[in-house]
Amino acid sequence: MNSTTDFTKGSIGKVILKFYFPMLATAMLQQFYTFADTMIVGRGLGDNALAAVGNMSSLCFLIVGFSMGLANGFSVLIAQRFGEKNYSMLRRTLFSMIILSFGMTVLLTVLSTAFLKKTLILLQTDEIILNDSLLYGYIIFGGLLASITYNVSAGILRSLGDSRTPLNAIILSSVINIMLDCLLIFVLRTGVGGAAAATVLSQVISAAVCIRKLVSMDFLKMERKEKKFDPAISLTLLKNGVPMALMNSITAVGCMVVQYFVNGLGVAFTSAYSVCSRYINLFMQPACTAGYTISAFTGQNYGAKEFDRIKGGLRVCLAIAGVSYLIFGSLMFFMPVRLASILLSGEEQILYASQFLPVCGIMLFAVDMLFVYRSAVQSMGFPLVPMISGIVEMVLRIGAISILIGSLGFRATAFAEICAWTGALVLNLTAFYSVFARERRNAVVHSSGKTHTRRYKTA
Repeated sequence: MNSTTDFTKGSIGKVILKFYFPMLATAMLQQFYTFADTMIVGRGLGDNALAAVGNMSSLCFLIVGFSMGLANGFSVLIAQRFGEKNYSMLRRTLFSMIILSFGMTVLLTVLSTAFLKKTLILLQTDEIILNDSLLYGYIIFGGLLASITYNVSAGILRSLGDSRTPLNAIILSSVINIMLDCLLIFVLRTGVGGAAAATVLSQVISAAVCIRKLVSMDFLKMERKEKKFDPAISLTLLKNGVPMALMNSITAVGCMVVQYFVNGLGVAFTSAYSVCSRYINLFMQPACTAGYTISAFTGQNYGAKEFDRIKGGLRVCLAIAGVSYLIFGSLMFFMPVRLASILLSGEEQILYASQFLPVCGIMLFAVDMLFVYRSAVQSMGFPLVPMISGIVEMVLRIGAISILIGSLGFRATAFAEICAWTGALVLNLTAFYSVFARERRNAVVHSSGKTHTRRYKTA
């Protein structure tokens, strides 16, 4: 088990940071090759092609986000079993997880490709970019097996405390992705379809690297009796995974409504919004990674009933989120025009993007803290709270854009994001401290007078 990390032992700060930085590098590399895609498409094919790809972002989040939420919810149980040192149950859980993930892949692939065109029309997609959006979407959704396989396998590895293998996978796939982008777009002139194909092929590589690592772990090798689909285990997996999947999808619906309003303003606004979304996704990655970190950390320590360690880990991850906000919130506030000019060439599009970035930069701390608290609540086995927070996000995002679009124009998209982040943060923060206090009391009661919790250094 040399490649795994036991979060129930050792200095909290050290084990978290040792796990966090490879995870952060993985997340930033993923965003880097997303940026590379955007830059190559924008510079090589023009702002309309960029708008076509960006127009698919909210729909991709709906489908891929659902699968990611399900995979993350499943992985919580892997972390808890690992923390309990119950390896037989871990392997049985893993087998049922694989079966459920395959079924989910088939279902999502069929639904996403069948309803793609109707959905794009409902989103008021401009005819100028409709065909390119369709081509990009069919290829991306047709390759969902690669994306879901990577997300599931990487989630399992993170739950076991292995953040280095996903990093190695992303390093390799990033290099391949960028090389294929340049070849398919600049040399072979395949248009946005080439960018989509490069993404899918790179995901195949990253998935293969993670699977190879999992297969090599001796304690995951299943006996014949463990290779059995267990309805009870599967139900537990679904109870934890479906709410997280729905949370992502509900959030995506809110983003799609915002995309609907943006598309109604014109293609220039669609291009600007696409770039702003890319920056938001990039700059939230350090805090998002802190959320993945506290998820694995909390899952293992919740299984081991080490509540003092959970609280110490939360403090470390909130500190990471705070540093991230100071750096990237400042960039968005003080350098919006320069940031927009990196990915956009049109003066009109740059102007619109520079109106969005400073507003969201001021309040970026809300989404940064949200990632940490939401992941901590989920990893203690309470996925309904994050799902409800997804509903809150959707309602606030749609309400804000509907009310403000008439008076604020494109700036309303930024205020819609802020409202959604803040509402979800308040709910998850309150839920964490309530759930944590109750579960800690229950652990003390069930330990026959001997508490499992004790104090640890956080650095």
